[in-house]
Amino acid sequence: MRELKAVSAAALLATGIALAACATPASAEGAPKGSFNVTGSDGVTLVATPLETFNSPWAMALLPDGRAVVTEKGGTIWLLKADGTKAGKITGGPKVQSRGQGGLGDFILHPDFAETGEVYISYVERDASNDALSGAAVEIAKLTLREAGGALSERRVIWRQFPKVEGNGHYGHRMVVSPDGHLFITSGERQKFTPAQDMGGNLGKIVRLNLDGSVPEDNPFAADGGVAAEVWTLGHRNPLGIAFDNMGRLWEQEMGPRHGDELNLIIRGQNYGYPVVSNGKHYDGTPIPDHDTRPEFAAPSAYWVPAISPGGLEIYYGGMFPDWAGNAFIGGLSSQALIRVELDEEGAGAAEGGRYSWGKRIREVEEGPDGAIYVLEDREGGRLVRLTPTAD
Repeated sequence: MRELKAVSAAALLATGIALAACATPASAEGAPKGSFNVTGSDGVTLVATPLETFNSPWAMALLPDGRAVVTEKGGTIWLLKADGTKAGKITGGPKVQSRGQGGLGDFILHPDFAETGEVYISYVERDASNDALSGAAVEIAKLTLREAGGALSERRVIWRQFPKVEGNGHYGHRMVVSPDGHLFITSGERQKFTPAQDMGGNLGKIVRLNLDGSVPEDNPFAADGGVAAEVWTLGHRNPLGIAFDNMGRLWEQEMGPRHGDELNLIIRGQNYGYPVVSNGKHYDGTPIPDHDTRPEFAAPSAYWVPAISPGGLEIYYGGMFPDWAGNAFIGGLSSQALIRVELDEEGAGAAEGGRYSWGKRIREVEEGPDGAIYVLEDREGGRLVRLTPTAD
């Protein structure tokens, strides 16, 4: 475990959003028009090219035909052309109310999307009888694409946070499908602390489901029944990023309380300790015991003091930055940076390799089929930005 102080798209077609570079007019210097350079803390300079603008974008998914989908927290779903610009809206999605950290969330493809057109969507729903109560939900739906947009149909809820509670924070609800075909969902503890250790609910957990939403019989707590049966790991706070590397290992990042943000290697059945331990402290200054005081809890592979406020997570394997193969890229919100983290093969440690900042909160990170890195800036006016190397 290393303290870090402030100082897979490969299966998609190799065409597609890579065309963004060709479709953007070039300047006299040879870089795409409107682009700017970003020099990281490691001395590496990237070319950043804005492609499109959104209202509080939250997630991005690349489609096999080269187009992409972007969700906005307020409920709009956009279909993007291969050049990264808006083609039109995707209708028929969940109706949401954007409050605090809650609204429309993640959007990922079913592994059989090319045949079935199925996708997974996460969002925050209000309780039917008490509007003050809310929780995240995940649906499976069929996506029908058109040239200028698309539509969702046959929507079906397959998972819900339990219980619904008051407040509008720490929903998590990021998703990823494992190489062996299981759906993993992050579930925040909703700023309530103790639910992260309570197996009577799924708050503060990472859950593992079959692709249809049923509970696998080989989950670590399956014999306990009820909501505990869906739990894969527990003791999480606000998990906003989850991704597999090409070794099949699952990585997760989460916001700590006051500092102590974490990058975790997720191991079946482990307890990651929150709120009993954290390398941060409560917002009122009350200390929390560090992980090294309680070895029975799984310690993070890396943590940050001061906080970076991690957003999206991507493990990179593209050919455009070959020296960064196997590195994790984390969107930093309060840190206003894209953060590169070098992962070791054993998973026991990680080291920050570089920060690339242009003064914007970074919500989402994706590797394009061309090997470029695509990020979504946070909040109103957040842009889709394509990051490429500078010309030799």
